[in-house]
Amino acid sequence: MITGSQCRAGRALVEVTRAKLASRSAVDEAVIEQFERKLEQPAPETIAALKSALETLGAVFIEENGGGIGVRLKFTESDAKRIARLEGEGGIVATNRVP
Repeated sequence: MITGSQCRAGRALVEVTRAKLASRSAVDEAVIEQFERKLEQPAPETIAALKSALETLGAVFIEENGGGIGVRLKFTESDAKRIARLEGEGGIVATNRVP
């Protein structure tokens, strides 16, 4: 389950308005606003619908892992390929310590 803050942040990351998210999730725009402003807690099914719609748009929700909850964007296919290529380039291996 996500929080209202994660919903708001996820919406900002994928650059959709509340109206667009309402349309994609079949959740009323007023309910989304109340949830994001922490004024009302919707039913778990409603939160799941919001999470699913945001994930489809490219948001990835991070559960509590000792560092806090969060949200980030998915890597695109081309981003993932570039990262894999850079990781496989090799080079000098050294410690990160600065004397």
